[in-house]
Amino acid sequence: MQDRNAPITNIPRPHWLTVRAPSGTGYREVHSLVERLGLHTVCHSAGCPNVSECWGNRTATFMILGDTCTRDCGFCGVGSGVPSDVDQEEPSRVAEAVAELGLRYAVITSVTRDDLPDGGAGVFAETIRAIHSASPDCGIEALIPDFQGDEQALRTVLEAVPDVLNHNIETAPRLYPTARPQADYRRSLRLLAAAKDLRPETVTKSGLMVGLGEEWDEVLQVMADLREAYCDVLTIGQYLSPTRNHLPVAKYYTTDEFEALRQSAMQLGFGYVESGPLVRSSYRAHEATTRAKEVTSNE
Repeated sequence: MQDRNAPITNIPRPHWLTVRAPSGTGYREVHSLVERLGLHTVCHSAGCPNVSECWGNRTATFMILGDTCTRDCGFCGVGSGVPSDVDQEEPSRVAEAVAELGLRYAVITSVTRDDLPDGGAGVFAETIRAIHSASPDCGIEALIPDFQGDEQALRTVLEAVPDVLNHNIETAPRLYPTARPQADYRRSLRLLAAAKDLRPETVTKSGLMVGLGEEWDEVLQVMADLREAYCDVLTIGQYLSPTRNHLPVAKYYTTDEFEALRQSAMQLGFGYVESGPLVRSSYRAHEATTRAKEVTSNE
């Protein structure tokens, strides 16, 4: 990790990364209900810049299994340490929030729980089933950790029938020792391929950050590797350092560069690609899923 007193980056932040403070009726409604039900959202925990837009469009990303991660990634704003006990009532409260807000799309993610035998897969499955029961018309995306490569844990999540199985590859393998020291690039690719093998009708998805020091050709290779793993949807966004304790920004990509990456990804055969400075894994998730299903159904 970086020295606490070191600058986040010496590169001036470009104007296209300016975002407004969260506001709006949709934002206030989601924020109030999440607080009342004692839930966590990655939108707040990870400081997502699109929280107002997503919540205003009735899409929310709930973070289950607490807010403390057993891993310590160099890019992530979620706290790490010893997690709390599993809250057995959490799945029903998430389902209650989805129903009360009338969400049309819910993303369920979690901190990594390497301390649990199944990595939290059972709680993912319970949450998905609870939402299906309370809100049958709501689309569900499961944004999962790697479960340390446990295929049975992956199977547990898929048997709950999420519309989308998402697992973020994050960055190029050369940068894993500093960005994701407890993760494994090939293991993540195998997980995505296994998801498609176990349940071919499930849309698979992954996310990639740029600006950590990767080379252009490395980004292209990651995208090619994801397609070889039968990944359907890809998101590409600018890395922004959460604090001075995190990895610094090595480069700010321009909007033209993001568009070039999007076009390259589409040429590789992805069903849908979101690429832009403020894009995050759950950004426009409902639209991405709809489009990807249309493309894959025609193949």
